[in-house]
Amino acid sequence: MAVKPSRPLSPHPVLDEYYPSAEGRRGRVDDMFDASAGHYDWINNVMSLGSGERYRRQALGRFDLEPGMQLLDVGAGTGVVSLIAQEMLGESGLVVAHDPSRGMLREARQRGVRRAVQGLGENLPYPDNSFDRVTMSYALRHVADLRPLFAEFARVLRPGGKVLILEITRPHSAVALASLRFYMRVVVPTITRVFRRSAEAQELMRYYWDTIEYCVPPATILDTMAAVGFDDCQRRVDLGIFSEYSGIVP
Repeated sequence: MAVKPSRPLSPHPVLDEYYPSAEGRRGRVDDMFDASAGHYDWINNVMSLGSGERYRRQALGRFDLEPGMQLLDVGAGTGVVSLIAQEMLGESGLVVAHDPSRGMLREARQRGVRRAVQGLGENLPYPDNSFDRVTMSYALRHVADLRPLFAEFARVLRPGGKVLILEITRPHSAVALASLRFYMRVVVPTITRVFRRSAEAQELMRYYWDTIEYCVPPATILDTMAAVGFDDCQRRVDLGIFSEYSGIVP
């Protein structure tokens, strides 16, 4: 008897303000990121009040990186994490920045990322057991299906290899949620429109918050990581909203 394929495990439901169906998500999201790539670093610096790069560096410092390792940065965007990893792994190491957006990868190369590959995280073009570490920073909410994404992470990692996923998570407190929603869906998009004069970047920031608000709960992410074969799946939380998901390939 044929086995019926499981339904995709999307990180959030269809957001019809931006695209009408799940099939239209990928193209629409790529268009938003391509159009906003030149503004993205400025926006993130404002949104994080200048602390974004420092936090990423601290998270990578907890990730047991060693010179000479090979690291794949999926959803690399403009290459902030890739550049920090290049510094930490040294000339003997390898960092590959992987992202579906041509515009974002162009910015990453201009910033100094040495190797950049365009493509989806759910279909990685690398052999099995290729990397010691895989990272993904604030891009989990933009994929179509968590199961193949995590399965690909496990496939390209060597035995004993580790994954680190950074995300923003809805706070539990109603007051904190309302405050964060107002800041990220109203204040940041408005500042973006005024100072960058980009309607596309303004829309991307609204979309950014909506994917956070409707994202699957942390338990679903951890359970899915474990289901595809990761061991020791954990979540570390800072300030109630910054989540670090990690796991190890047996």
